[in-house]
Amino acid sequence: MSLSPKIKQIIQVTISLLIALWIFWFLYKDIEFESLLQQLYTSNWGWILGSLAISLLGFWIRGWRWTLIISEEEGTPPSPSRAYHAVMIGYLVNLLIPRAGEVAKCGALNRSNGIPLGHLIGTVILERTIDFLFMLGVILLAFILQNQLFLELANEFVNLESLMDSVLSNLPIFLGGSIIFILLLYMVGRRFRNHGFIQKVQAFIRDIGGGLKQINAIKNPLGFWLSSILIWIIYFFTLYLVTKAIQSTAILSSGEILLVMVMATIGMLAPVQGGIGTFHALVALILIQFGISETDGKIFAAIVHGTQMILMVVAGLISWVWMLRISPPSKTATE
Repeated sequence: MSLSPKIKQIIQVTISLLIALWIFWFLYKDIEFESLLQQLYTSNWGWILGSLAISLLGFWIRGWRWTLIISEEEGTPPSPSRAYHAVMIGYLVNLLIPRAGEVAKCGALNRSNGIPLGHLIGTVILERTIDFLFMLGVILLAFILQNQLFLELANEFVNLESLMDSVLSNLPIFLGGSIIFILLLYMVGRRFRNHGFIQKVQAFIRDIGGGLKQINAIKNPLGFWLSSILIWIIYFFTLYLVTKAIQSTAILSSGEILLVMVMATIGMLAPVQGGIGTFHALVALILIQFGISETDGKIFAAIVHGTQMILMVVAGLISWVWMLRISPPSKTATE
């Protein structure tokens, strides 16, 4: 007997959470709780609170940027404030169900402004594409500034030479498999193109395509690109301020903090709730390479991640309550 989609999702979420908690436990099982409390007590909380304040600014800018690519013809145009609250709801849901936050924040604006869900998901895909390109740019910048250490770290995770040899030696297999997979998708699509489910999928894809086309009709292109740059600058300063709050990390250079940000970003991309465990492991790993003790590196990661998670939970709950108070637009108002 096959499991229902809801049961499968519960199992997946539970497994990802257990993996995250196991990684976290494995990292911190030898760290004395008193050491963490001592570091919290001796840290400069002015810097940490400044880090949280600038994070909130970054969340608001992300919401404002989102409004620039939402078509005014698809429903009631959202205000930057409303988009910000939807973004925070997305972050809150991501802490519970990995990757579900993107759908949740779209659902929030769909309910409050009557904007089609497919169109909103299309704009989110566009946002994620732009963010991915900027992330590659940040990695490139970190490589330029810290190229020797970057290569040493990369080789610790993957033997780059062996990986390249493997890809080149099996290139015909990779290419042939990709072509066969694409042909199978094409044949299945043609065979069942009149099926109701396929038609719904096609309609949904068209909605997403409509969202992606908004890149050519952005209301404020300069604002969109500048805000995209500013979001990553804020990410950097979020970490920078916390490094200044803790004595052991205050000696880090801007280039080293940039590489810490790269590792933190990669850690947050892992399919676990809120990057629990993976964020801590990668941040601590890079700090150890910079001469920070293992204990101090792990405590730093815990402080950064913990304060950000508390901020997301508190701000997310406030936004959730705020959005619930908004009455959905009437059907006639959205037609």
